[in-house]
Amino acid sequence: MKKRLFLLPLFFLACATPWAGNRVIVSKQDRTLVVLGERGDTLFAAPVCVGKNLGQKQKRGDMRTPEGTFSIAQIQKSHHWQHDFGDGKGMRAGAYGPYFIRLETPPFSDIGIHGTCFPERQGTRDSEGCVRLLNEDMEKLAVLLKVGDRCIILPD
Repeated sequence: MKKRLFLLPLFFLACATPWAGNRVIVSKQDRTLVVLGERGDTLFAAPVCVGKNLGQKQKRGDMRTPEGTFSIAQIQKSHHWQHDFGDGKGMRAGAYGPYFIRLETPPFSDIGIHGTCFPERQGTRDSEGCVRLLNEDMEKLAVLLKVGDRCIILPD
């Protein structure tokens, strides 16, 4: 419960002012994602998988999820994308699930919210830096957001 009490002030600070469009709040500490509507109402919530390592993203390959406020740059269909996780199994089809929501996270251009080929790892620290959702949750999330909406990723 202490975690939630600690995050509440940050959460309300992030949500205190009105905005246009929906807003995504990701808690790396609780490994949850919430979508808030323009009036602050909760439209969606789901468990997520975040970067393997704690802290702010410093460099490519550090297995950390960036922290801060980011704009959604693109919403891409990604069901056909592949990725090699370096586990000796080669390229995996469907690695990113049905959608990849690309975030503007300069200087990094490949950070986003996407589905997964590892549903059993939800709620853990297992990603290379992105925020991963179950594919069925990703389907629901993608229709709630548009390019330009904001994503706030809270610190560990």
